[in-house]
Amino acid sequence: MDREAKITRVTRETEIALRFNLDGDGRSDISTGLPFMDHMLNLFSAHGLFDLEIRCKGDISVDFHHTVEDLGICLGSALRDCLGERKGIVRYGEATIPMDEALARVIIDLSNRPYLAYRVGLSRSMAGTFDVALMKEFFRAVATKGGITMHADLLFGDDPHHASEAVFKAFARALDKASMREPRLGEKVPSTKGVI
Repeated sequence: MDREAKITRVTRETEIALRFNLDGDGRSDISTGLPFMDHMLNLFSAHGLFDLEIRCKGDISVDFHHTVEDLGICLGSALRDCLGERKGIVRYGEATIPMDEALARVIIDLSNRPYLAYRVGLSRSMAGTFDVALMKEFFRAVATKGGITMHADLLFGDDPHHASEAVFKAFARALDKASMREPRLGEKVPSTKGVI
């Protein structure tokens, strides 16, 4: 089964075309209009070994919020489509990643029950012209549309760039683990309920 998805989203605020391959090898071709988001999404692709293509035009002259949130909506929708009925997957994933002084942990459950606990407290949130506080909205959208329970914790760190990088890498690694196929399950769903 191919675990690939193509998502197109057009609103009055953004136009996004996204292609995602859950079983890729880390190739990315990303242009969001926000260089910092491009950097984070390239890291996500490389460290999760996902193939990701994005073309995005957003109303960034107004604010970065709409673009960041809609990117999360599209990525979460692509994940949902790739996972399908979630048969034969590991389901749970965890990763703890250092980035210089920053240390981030992400734990996920591909439970089809959206929930985000985002405990990434920073004394300052600007990385250049980008406010990394927006990352909470990005991950909320990914979790909601993707049907993911996600806990993200910044254990140490104070540099907004390093903290964001550690969180994105940890999310990528956790998602890679959780979405792997478990051969012992075959086509069974990893739940005693028989459905996720």
